[in-house]
Amino acid sequence: MSAPRADDLLEDGTIAGRNTELTNFLEEAGIDSRTSTAALEIDDVLQQWRRRVNKRELGSAALAAFGLAEEVDLAQLDVMMAIWAPASTFGSDDAEEEVMVSTVAARLRIDPSRASRLTSDLIARGLAQRTVSQRDARRTLVELTERGTAIIEAVRQFKFLVLGEFLSGWSEEELALFVPLFERFVTWTEEAGDIGNNRFPDEINAISARLAQVPGAS
Repeated sequence: MSAPRADDLLEDGTIAGRNTELTNFLEEAGIDSRTSTAALEIDDVLQQWRRRVNKRELGSAALAAFGLAEEVDLAQLDVMMAIWAPASTFGSDDAEEEVMVSTVAARLRIDPSRASRLTSDLIARGLAQRTVSQRDARRTLVELTERGTAIIEAVRQFKFLVLGEFLSGWSEEELALFVPLFERFVTWTEEAGDIGNNRFPDEINAISARLAQVPGAS
């Protein structure tokens, strides 16, 4: 479990009170203390993970290693991956999915106008190009140029050299256990909204009522 942050500390210098209050609340909602404790620990790990992911350490290191930082930034790299990668990378079962600007927006979960701007910039830089769909001539697709593809492949090779080296220290049993569990875990946010609203309506309403009583509510 990660070290407590200063703003997590209570006036008496402990964090136990807040966590106990939360686990008691969850237990009343039908979630046992073992599960709630694990959830707290997982959230601590995720907070650390988010900070590292937001810094994009691997992507930045790869661009720096190949002298590409002036040619491509991280946002453009994301778009290039969204154009290049198979649909399955983004959770789609359609192996033959054609890539349009709207596809890029959906894969990266960004605004279509932003996806359009980033894609147009890549085209201007010679890293992507527009093509016409073989299925429907009215449909404009985007694909990477030879240079764009070479950059993506280089970055991926760098990434998996680093990740492969790290995972090589894991046992076969650890990998066999971790991968399916991680795949199972990453789907939880897709269900979170429905779970909260449908499974715990009374708790959600009670929290909303308490929130409305706090000074400063609009």
